Amino acid sequence: MQYLVIAYDHTGALERRLESRDEHVKGAKELMASGKILSAAALIEDEKMVGSTLIVDFEDDNEIDTWLDNEPYVKNNVWNMDEFQIVPIKVLPNN
Repeated sequence: MQYLVIAYDHTGALERRLESRDEHVKGAKELMASGKILSAAALIEDEKMVGSTLIVDFEDDNEIDTWLDNEPYVKNNVWNMDEFQIVPIKVLPNN
């Protein structure tokens, strides 16, 4: 199932984001290579990173939960999980 993920950072989390970014990007690239993350981008406001948006393709909620349990931005309290959004979508095929 494909989902749009919208994850804003906690206020004041920029330092934690930057400290966790290399680990986050490494994991995201691995999931992109396996087809689990279709697209990912940082949300920008006033030229600063303030969150993330991803398009993901996970089998079920358990797979999403496993990803989030291991996601550096979750583990390091960057993303504000109280405002975290997961919206089912269907991506237009590019063929």
